[in-house]
Amino acid sequence: MRKIRFAVVQKNFVVGGIEENLDKIFSSIENAEKFKPDFVIFPELAITGYPPEDLLFRHAFIQKNLEALQKLVNFTSRRDEIVIIGFVDMKDDIYNAAAVIQSGRLMGVYHKILLPNYGVFDERRYFAAGKKPMIIELNGTKVGLSICEDIWVPDGPIVDEVNKGAMVLINISSSPYNVMKGASREKMIQTRASDLRTAIVYANTIGGQDELVFDGHSFIVDENGTTIARAKDFKEEILLADVDIPNIVSMNLHDPRRRERIERETEIDLIHTELRSKEREEISGVISPALVVEEEIFKALTLGTRDYVIKNGFKKVLIGLSGGIDSSLVAVIATEAIGKENVIGVMMPSMYSSKSSVEDAQMLAKNLGIEVLQIKITDVYNAYIKVLEESFRGTEPNIAEENLQARIRGNYLMALSNKFGWLVLTTGNKSEMSTGYSTLYGDMAGGFAPIKDLYKTLVYRVCEWYNANAGKEIIPSNIFIKPPSAELKPNQVDQDTLPPYDVLDKILELYVEKDLSLEEITEMGFDLETVKKTIHLVDLSEYKRRQSPPGVKITFRAFGRDRRLPITNHFRR
Repeated sequence: MRKIRFAVVQKNFVVGGIEENLDKIFSSIENAEKFKPDFVIFPELAITGYPPEDLLFRHAFIQKNLEALQKLVNFTSRRDEIVIIGFVDMKDDIYNAAAVIQSGRLMGVYHKILLPNYGVFDERRYFAAGKKPMIIELNGTKVGLSICEDIWVPDGPIVDEVNKGAMVLINISSSPYNVMKGASREKMIQTRASDLRTAIVYANTIGGQDELVFDGHSFIVDENGTTIARAKDFKEEILLADVDIPNIVSMNLHDPRRRERIERETEIDLIHTELRSKEREEISGVISPALVVEEEIFKALTLGTRDYVIKNGFKKVLIGLSGGIDSSLVAVIATEAIGKENVIGVMMPSMYSSKSSVEDAQMLAKNLGIEVLQIKITDVYNAYIKVLEESFRGTEPNIAEENLQARIRGNYLMALSNKFGWLVLTTGNKSEMSTGYSTLYGDMAGGFAPIKDLYKTLVYRVCEWYNANAGKEIIPSNIFIKPPSAELKPNQVDQDTLPPYDVLDKILELYVEKDLSLEEITEMGFDLETVKKTIHLVDLSEYKRRQSPPGVKITFRAFGRDRRLPITNHFRR
């Protein structure tokens, strides 16, 4: 074959939604057929959605996925393109698998060999590891197959496939997003391609799944490691490109390194198949432009929020609008995610709420076009204080009285949620979640936390990008310039309690994401007492974070699935 045409199906599949996923698979194959591809490639575990987690312990779930696979096999009976798709295989054990399907036949099944068990991954909890690499020999051209982690290890199964003559490698994946992950994946696979002198087709999924969001960023690179096609980030699409086989053969003839590789004694599954030649016009792969960091983050937060709301059956969301930067960003995300008609902002001013904060919240709501409710909390707060007067006698006002205000607001939001079935979006950021600068059953009350993994400094950057991208002031300028404040007592600002955010966020990144010690952080030039205080706040707040709602993972190491520390813990430095 002179050229092989690949159609990479980058779609948003739903965990457990096997029938709806199957409908999307069928329609995608029909749409791809218009371009006369040789391969139609779907992501890892496309039939079940990823990650299915403990659904994999249910035999009925596995069986339903196998039945769906058979329906797909039957669906291809009058088609000759080769379909590659991820599913759960069940033999002596269960496997993260890729099916090779053509013309109503299941030609072969590849089992994922390298199972990740770090960060957000728990694949060894569920799957047995595969043993044999796989090659599909199509009209004499060998194409290797792998699943996600199999390509991340430099001497993994793809090396065996190349040593056995593979000129193209297909990797199906469900690789979750963190900041700039798409670019780092692409760079890694470009390196694999240039080292192995092999074209690589990378198919990744998109969509939100609880805390995880998948960015897509599927692409195809040639034997030089040059990207020849790239799908949009966070968008459904079918990516098309032709891979020139003679070019790969020629490069390998002129490069003696392939002959010098030491072949391992590894058994390979080999599938022989043919395709009739197709009359078709050549296509040039489209290379979608890379996004700037702030846009990438915003799209991840928007997609993660949209899918959490819609996939869980909610129609509308509810947000407490304070006139601050965090609630402003959450309101913007929600409006972009599900439409202004489905977002309700609730203003809950107290005797400590500044006039400018009320006006800023009103202006934001007007600019976004969202509905606003205003419910004051002063009378209810005073009633609480009156009821607690005897119990509090002899004490000075402190954080208890401050937190009462947050909890009253939380009660209001949850009452509206219960009455109308609206999902409450909380507005806390990662700086607050890290240090416990939040109130349990108050501002932490809600169903989903869109920005819980976004540091405060990044919140400002994303908001600035959003206004600039909109070409007008959606988020009022005063919100950017006034000092951040919870406004729970007179003249309060966040920096009464916390270090400046530009310092705090750097320390948090070093301690939370990189696990550096007090000594290591202070050696980098940070003030000893500031570092001590920050670490103390982080360690002290583990119990709070366990009770926070899920939110979109953005950073390399998010709280929850990524970072799992015991609440009861006497280890201190």
